[in-house]
Amino acid sequence: MLEHLARAGMHDVLTVEPATGGLAALAGIATRRDAPPVFVKAFDEPPAEDVFDAEAEGLAALRDLGGMATPDVVLANHELLVLSVLRPRPSTEDFWERFAHALAHLHTSTTHPRFGWHRDNWLGRRRQRNTWTGDGFAFFAQHRLLRWLGEPRVDAALDSADRAALERLCDRLPELLPDRPACLTHGDLWAQNVLATPDGRPALIDPAVSYMWAEVDLAHVWTTAPPPEARRCFAVYAELTGLDAGWPDRMPIIQLRQHLAVVAQFDDDWGAGDQIRATLAPFRTRG
Repeated sequence: MLEHLARAGMHDVLTVEPATGGLAALAGIATRRDAPPVFVKAFDEPPAEDVFDAEAEGLAALRDLGGMATPDVVLANHELLVLSVLRPRPSTEDFWERFAHALAHLHTSTTHPRFGWHRDNWLGRRRQRNTWTGDGFAFFAQHRLLRWLGEPRVDAALDSADRAALERLCDRLPELLPDRPACLTHGDLWAQNVLATPDGRPALIDPAVSYMWAEVDLAHVWTTAPPPEARRCFAVYAELTGLDAGWPDRMPIIQLRQHLAVVAQFDDDWGAGDQIRATLAPFRTRG
């Protein structure tokens, strides 16, 4: 990490202490001689030259288009991303209620006529396809679910009946999910990606932005063990956005995208494979 920083012209870095929480990349907090510390992120083997440029653009979009707090980008190049340092989020209900208001504003203020993004970006170490599409069901099926078939770890985890069930589920998406508009989404909104600004406002990191259904973000934070103090957050978000009472029933189907991405990228899938098979079970053929 020190070598990356030196090549980028940051010669005042004294030490880099490892940071925990991320899964796909290396991260640390760099102490500098004559400036505030910064957060530094790198890959041991970058998946592509544009990975950090795309992430920096996503942070700017969340801030400038959706009003979310994000860290300042100090530097982004093909080797590393350098950001201002955020705080751990406070363990209070008030913080999560503020997060609900911020997330609702992001989703309700950025509606878009099409699904996608003007470029592909990255979900961990895998490219996220964002080809513009007018039909949300087709976009979700092709670029968020079926896209993972063919990945070696996914093919090893799912048998032919599972893959056929996923295809049947995709065909039935218009029956299973409401027809919602596209809006700007974070795209990788698990609880670990919610931090706080120095003055205590909710802030987001590690985006994989696109114009997609708002419930893609909701499903991710709902299903990744949010802390007990976050319980009120979901009721506030539902009230602010007019969400129907049946929304929790849809979360397993929408979260399939993230479970497939986890299986594709990590040897230990933390139960994602079992979750996929459980969600697909009703769509398997019966003799």
